[in-house]
Amino acid sequence: MEIVVVGRHVEVPERFRRHVTDKLGKVEQLAPRAQRIDVEITHEKNPRQSDLSERVELTVRGKGPVVRAEASADDPYAALDAAVTKLAERLRRARDRRKDHHKDTPPVPTDALPTPMPPPEPAPTPPAPGEAVETPWGDSPVVIREKTHHAQPMTLDDALYEMEMVGHDFFLFIDAETALPSVAYRRRGWSYGVIRLDAPVAAVTSAV
Repeated sequence: MEIVVVGRHVEVPERFRRHVTDKLGKVEQLAPRAQRIDVEITHEKNPRQSDLSERVELTVRGKGPVVRAEASADDPYAALDAAVTKLAERLRRARDRRKDHHKDTPPVPTDALPTPMPPPEPAPTPPAPGEAVETPWGDSPVVIREKTHHAQPMTLDDALYEMEMVGHDFFLFIDAETALPSVAYRRRGWSYGVIRLDAPVAAVTSAV
């Protein structure tokens, strides 16, 4: 499993990189299908936020939903510990969900199996989601950060699950039942909301 460590507005010491690798060693046990973990360390220069000046974001990529966790502290080692704790909990939930789905899947009778076909040509490995791109907004000091993610239609239940796995308050997806671009978001308490655009994906694509 590949571990990629990058720093934003901060140089990452080699000692801390080794500590990250050691700390994330147990992730492979919780996520055996994980292929890569992106580790992003950010330093907040605002002195008013000195107690949260070091932020660590962990992103696990592989076969299955992306799982993400982040934490902030006044020390990068403390931020890493908190982020790893959150990540481990979400990976356990993802593992338990896979087990439950496997139990609910009925076995297929042997006589119902299709005739074996020749193995297809190996498909190319899909590219990982692109790195963030930052561009200034006109002449203002505002910076726009953009990311493009690969998407496939999913149910609302799967969208809410993936939203919880990345620890966000919203999740953009394409509804598998309606083919509409949709956003699931967290409301107060344990309730959720959904906003859909009244324009099927096929129609949007043909109009571009």
